[in-house]
Amino acid sequence: MSMSSTGKIRVLIADDSAFMRKVLHSILLADHGFEIVGEARDGREAVSQTEALRPDVITMDINMPHLDGLQATEQIMSTNPRPIVIVSSESREGAEITLKALELGAIDFVAKPSSGIDLDMSSVRDELVRKLRVAAKVRVVRTAAKTKLGQEVAASAPRTEPGIDPGRLEAPKSNGLPAPPARSNQKFPLIVIAASTGGPATLMKFIPSFPREFPGAVVLVQHMPGSFTSQFSQQLGEISQIRVKEAESEEIVSPGTVYICPGSHHMRISPTGRVTLDDGPRILGYRPCADVTLETAAEYAGPMCTGVILTGMGNDGTRGAQAVKRAGGCVLAQDEATSVIFGMNAEAIRAGAVDQVLPIDNIFAAIEKRILYVHGAARVGAL
Repeated sequence: MSMSSTGKIRVLIADDSAFMRKVLHSILLADHGFEIVGEARDGREAVSQTEALRPDVITMDINMPHLDGLQATEQIMSTNPRPIVIVSSESREGAEITLKALELGAIDFVAKPSSGIDLDMSSVRDELVRKLRVAAKVRVVRTAAKTKLGQEVAASAPRTEPGIDPGRLEAPKSNGLPAPPARSNQKFPLIVIAASTGGPATLMKFIPSFPREFPGAVVLVQHMPGSFTSQFSQQLGEISQIRVKEAESEEIVSPGTVYICPGSHHMRISPTGRVTLDDGPRILGYRPCADVTLETAAEYAGPMCTGVILTGMGNDGTRGAQAVKRAGGCVLAQDEATSVIFGMNAEAIRAGAVDQVLPIDNIFAAIEKRILYVHGAARVGAL
């Protein structure tokens, strides 16, 4: 990391709007922790200035001439990777392109206010500063992977935490899993996944592991604005075998489906297995709050519940992971080596609420293994 001699975070601003560059410039200079090392007016300039200036972090607009923010992100992440924070519109088109940029290796995004020409970026000042500080600390890597964009793009190579043998967690292929046991209350495995910073790209790699006939239900809580989750559901569904949808109030959770919590709501699982959505205030600073989803899922599914805590800033998921453990369930956490931000998962591990810490590529096999165990236990009456 090429921090300036003053210890400030060196930022490159890429935006074709002189007004927006000025707004971002004034926000960051007012913080005193940042140094603006360059401004790019289009994607081509962003790529060349990244190479020449080697900033600690880049703010990237999407709609720019010559080379747009998506193309610039792809080039930077495949040739000269640096942490990138996308500054994007919350429109449906903006959400779609922003999610593609995250898939290509951007760390995070800040949504522009939706007031059109009278943009007031000071309303997102705190979020921008916080996300740039976090992004500047991320170690980015350059590797190639195929996405549905049909291009070679940046994605992190599988890495393994020292001391963990990925082979020991191999389980039979999902399609060979037995059907859920016929039990009086018809309970089935319930997997609850919590993610924040770095989550979208990680989930685009992880969710396609689930087969169409997966014998459990999957609930996903990703910290993301409400305007983004329906688009994220669609993009995730396009590359996955399992059915993916944004959760709807009062629907009954059933196996073979991934339910994505709307970004504008908290999601709970009722004692009868129904989705309840609540757009009340943030809980412990989060909305959606993964803790409330995990806690209610644990109460509903008991030992049939598996919590999965992935990459993300903060500590959401720790209380929920503890609730899953108390209910007899299992908790898995993504390891530091494959996490964009080792925050939420680190906190859950530190709290003693995690059964296994695994590279992202080994988590699905561990879920399979757990399902085989709970099915066997249910058959002999141990659950």
